Amino acid sequence: MDFYANEGKNVVIEAGGKKYARHAITTHFVQVGESYLDLIRQYVLPHYEPGDIVSSSEKVIALCQGRIVTEDEVKPGFWARLLSRFVHQTEAGPGMGLPVKMQFAINVCGLGKVLWAAVCAAVDKLRGVHGTFYKMLGTEVSGLDGFYGHDIPEYEHMGVRVPSDPDKVCDEVYDKTGVVMMIVDANDLNVELLGRGEQLKGWSEEGLLDLIRDNPAGQDRQLTPFVLIREIKE
Repeated sequence: MDFYANEGKNVVIEAGGKKYARHAITTHFVQVGESYLDLIRQYVLPHYEPGDIVSSSEKVIALCQGRIVTEDEVKPGFWARLLSRFVHQTEAGPGMGLPVKMQFAINVCGLGKVLWAAVCAAVDKLRGVHGTFYKMLGTEVSGLDGFYGHDIPEYEHMGVRVPSDPDKVCDEVYDKTGVVMMIVDANDLNVELLGRGEQLKGWSEEGLLDLIRDNPAGQDRQLTPFVLIREIKE
């Protein structure tokens, strides 16, 4: 099999003293409500061998689960519009700089907690510490994608939440397809492990993240939500 890497990414990497080849698997544009099991069977199984690990983007699993929120469901209020003005935009996108995303955070966490997180983030920023706001509000807020159509126009008016029960999803995928999988939330600035199958419990979180720290699935419209990882045997 010829391994494929997205532009700017390496096929072969070294992690934990071993070499691994990564194959970015191209799919169609996945719609809300599709079956992730069908996607695995159609796109991953033809390439999969025992011993491989598959890294899945959290977005494709969340879309399959219907974990979305629309602009009609999130109407930015005064505090959302005000607080979003003070958010620094990174290369990964505007994030909470979008009032609709800030309102989502307020809806999920409550205004009091969001205000306190904003105060703590401002203080930490003066000390050179970044990311406090998202750490305090948790994965449900930091993992919200979408509401931004610059790279993917279909997501301009829709937010994609983090998947539900990601460990359970990975176990189901293994039970029904034999594929060992982990679910990650990755962009070109950071990568976070959200879930993994029972077969990967022997791995440390850092060890698994070392396999995908450069975000081989890509940040834009590459349509490669699954990355197959295979150890290169000498």
